Amino acid sequence: MPIFANPLGLLALLGIPAVLAIHFLQRKARELPISTLFLLQQTRREAASGRRFERLIPSIPLWMQLLAVCLLAWFLAQPRYTKSGSVQRVAIVIDSSASMSVFMDRALNRLNELLPTMKGAASSIEITLLESAPNRPRIFTGTSAEKLRLALEKWQPRDGPVDSTHALRLARSLVSREGTVMYLTDTPVENLPFNARLLAVGDPVENAGFTGVTFSTEEGTLVWKAMVRNYGSKPLDRTWWIETSAGTTEARPLLLAPGALATLQAAFPKDSENVRIVLSPDRFPLDDVLPLVAPKTKPISLFVATSAARAALAEKLLHSLDAAEPTNDASSADLSITSYNPLDPVTSSGNSIVFVEDETSAGAWLKGGIVAKNDPLMDGLNWQTLLVRETIELNQEENDKILLWQEKRPLILLRESEDARQLRFNFDPALSNAEKQPAFIVLLHRFSESIRMAKIAPVSENLETGQLLKITSKPEVPLSITATDPAGKPIPTTNPQSARHAISTPGFMKIQQGQHTLLTAAVHFGDPRESDFSACRATELTSDSNTASIERHTRADPLWRLWILLLLAVMLLSWKFIARIQLA
Repeated sequence: MPIFANPLGLLALLGIPAVLAIHFLQRKARELPISTLFLLQQTRREAASGRRFERLIPSIPLWMQLLAVCLLAWFLAQPRYTKSGSVQRVAIVIDSSASMSVFMDRALNRLNELLPTMKGAASSIEITLLESAPNRPRIFTGTSAEKLRLALEKWQPRDGPVDSTHALRLARSLVSREGTVMYLTDTPVENLPFNARLLAVGDPVENAGFTGVTFSTEEGTLVWKAMVRNYGSKPLDRTWWIETSAGTTEARPLLLAPGALATLQAAFPKDSENVRIVLSPDRFPLDDVLPLVAPKTKPISLFVATSAARAALAEKLLHSLDAAEPTNDASSADLSITSYNPLDPVTSSGNSIVFVEDETSAGAWLKGGIVAKNDPLMDGLNWQTLLVRETIELNQEENDKILLWQEKRPLILLRESEDARQLRFNFDPALSNAEKQPAFIVLLHRFSESIRMAKIAPVSENLETGQLLKITSKPEVPLSITATDPAGKPIPTTNPQSARHAISTPGFMKIQQGQHTLLTAAVHFGDPRESDFSACRATELTSDSNTASIERHTRADPLWRLWILLLLAVMLLSWKFIARIQLA
């Protein structure tokens, strides 16, 4: 079946009714047999009444003229024929942000309608389906629209806002210049790059959901506080309740004005598993449930071996750190706070914070500019108001990393080995104003937390979906991960060795190494950008690439010269018969 490169050429067929109208108006000569001449005057009066439509009289000129109109319309429409084996390549980039989950059924139906038209003039179509998030495997590659639908039904969008530029660039490289690139989303985007078509299938949705949770201890009781927001433009009347393994509480009313925030709080249920705070459902269920676990950080034990003046500083650090416990066993301590005294030069071998202890003299104040090393421990800290007196110095090793200089004297050093880290202060804090410096306190906390982070110990956390996990484990022992949805149904998970992120759907997860549990976590959806559907709209913008596609996948009519000659012959034949009739 031919494809017309210029369908407007078929308008030439309007010449057919014009030709027929002309032939309708032609009158056949009337024969009037008469016996006397007085009747001629009456005949003239009848002829003067004007022309009228007569029945169509078939004739060779009529058929030639109709054939000429058809040949002209055929030639102007530029018929082309599909090349055998031609393939139209289509790359579809689908928005992987979580808000798309609301419109997946609509997106599937619209794709089923568009794919046949996207095939165009080619004999077959090749479809590639990509996520907008970079570095993800392809969702589908093939020629079957039905298999594409099945692949999309298994896929779930769970990301936050994603820049689709990288995926669109990859899509264009896959289909080349002549192929079709489409961006399927729920929110219209202006000026898509790489000549991509836009298919937006969203609409504004009234939605309310949880935005986050915090914990506090009040009178010895753990209390959770959850924020709920109405993202819509209308007041919402919802209910909420608490679900645990022991049962469900009664539903409580929650009325939210447009754009309003509300705080829900209660005591955390003791000795309960799978604690969930649940809102009555709406079209976007991801933010309607808030899984919770009682947070528990890694404990850190501190051993203090310094003089009374420096011990006060260690005591302040001990009370300012979460889950910090004093210990009298230096060998089992996670972090030691010690002093270097030249009269008793004992050095610590494990993780430690080391101060100079100089009780023999009080030298002059050090002079010169203070320069900090670019290091995560020192990032954003201001040391310019630090005042330090001249004291004895710590011994230095070649691999010590100097974090802070004053003139030529190193003030703070970092010593690292395979099994220990030491933060070494090359001055006596008692002979300085270090304790009054925010930078000094922050540095102690950062170093202590780095020691805690490197410790292999169980931890319980409340995380957001997809959040990066910081798991400390033994490198030679494999990890295992288990996850369930809020109702307790198992969720398939990725290999924790290659992708250490929280699960992409709300629920509970646990990471173990051998028989030891490293992480127990509750995962909730807390991205307010994806919960806000106010900008979602249904829009469809197409790029003008139909002409190039037709030329690529079809060939011109090989008989076009014959049709021109035939048109000329028909016109000459029609003219010849018309001239003969006039002569007759």
